[in-house]
Amino acid sequence: MESDVALQGLSRDWLIQSAKYQYSYHFSWLGLPIIQLPQDILAVQEIIWAVKPDLIVETGIARGGSLILSASLLELLGGEGLAVGVDVDIRESSRLAIESHPLAHRVRMIEGSSTSPQVMRAVEGYATGRDRIMVLLDSNHAHDHVLRELELYSSLVKPGGYIIVFDTLIERMPPASFPDRPWDIGNNPATAVRAFLEQNHRFEVDHAIEQKLLISVAPGGYLRCIA
Repeated sequence: MESDVALQGLSRDWLIQSAKYQYSYHFSWLGLPIIQLPQDILAVQEIIWAVKPDLIVETGIARGGSLILSASLLELLGGEGLAVGVDVDIRESSRLAIESHPLAHRVRMIEGSSTSPQVMRAVEGYATGRDRIMVLLDSNHAHDHVLRELELYSSLVKPGGYIIVFDTLIERMPPASFPDRPWDIGNNPATAVRAFLEQNHRFEVDHAIEQKLLISVAPGGYLRCIA
């Protein structure tokens, strides 16, 4: 499928057209809005089941569906696994929905910038004694912020683990697709991933994931730790 130019073009066109209708906002996971494409939801599920992490760190909580996805899979895996969500501003409605969810015992939330020393210390506290850690980055999508997240959180991930960087798709969208946001072509998670991989050789892009998904908000953003 990767070599099928026509199919790749159709996939890109579909993503651009569906974005006009906020397609990723149409779905929920166990009752909470997840704001992800179904293809990426499935890919995250496959990775979590294969890696069997005992800690999943997510930057960007939004309305809570992604945290509950992680929590539900950790519940199925058993053990003492936790999903830790970080957000600079946790909405009260989201906090209440997560705290009242049947899987709330698997979730911890930290309010603050994902790149602040205080938040990083709190995350490291949850990481202490845990060997299999996954990281999902989905907060501020500006280049400098995502690159700093990668520099900080990559140290938590050991060989075989993953960092998933969402919204690398911004680099492939038409210019000015996000007029009310600071990110655009040349300033987004994809450019941050490229800069990160130039300086950190512990990770590589798992191209097999995007090759089979065809439709994803994270092309080139599924990073596997190899050393």
